[in-house]
Amino acid sequence: MPQDTEIKLFEEQKIRSRWDEELEEWYFSVTDVVEILTESANPRDYWFKMKQRVKLEDGIELSTICRQFNTLTNIIHREWTGLTVKQHKDLKNLKTQNLRDHMSEAELIFTALAELSTRQIAESEKAKGFVENAKASKRGGTVAKNARRELEAKTGKSVVTGENFLPPAKERKKLK
Repeated sequence: MPQDTEIKLFEEQKIRSRWDEELEEWYFSVTDVVEILTESANPRDYWFKMKQRVKLEDGIELSTICRQFNTLTNIIHREWTGLTVKQHKDLKNLKTQNLRDHMSEAELIFTALAELSTRQIAESEKAKGFVENAKASKRGGTVAKNARRELEAKTGKSVVTGENFLPPAKERKKLK
């Protein structure tokens, strides 16, 4: 199996995955996930019908929602840290590892504050659609940014660091 492709396990069931070296992101087989979560006998048909139903009823594409969620997460993160998620991972020299697993206690707390603030702002404003939620994401990230700056001013220490709080991932052997 090539280095960039792996089988992951979830509740002891296999999920196909692929690592994109350029984007430094994992991609997972939606049909494998659907099969596990729904216990469907035919997960491809289930996924296809679900996409059709959502598009017909709500007028939206599910794959678009996934991309928008990723973008909103990045807006929140960039606003409070001053870095995109990828830049933050680069700062910590992470490749395939989960950023949150390597965050300090303070980084985790400020991430949670940014996300909670965003959710509560979006709910109070009854934000609908990508544009309104992007505005709420920026404002929620700003709440955490202001708190971060205040803490940094009082302690003289940067909250966002390149330090890792888990051991580095093991090097994989390359197949020839």
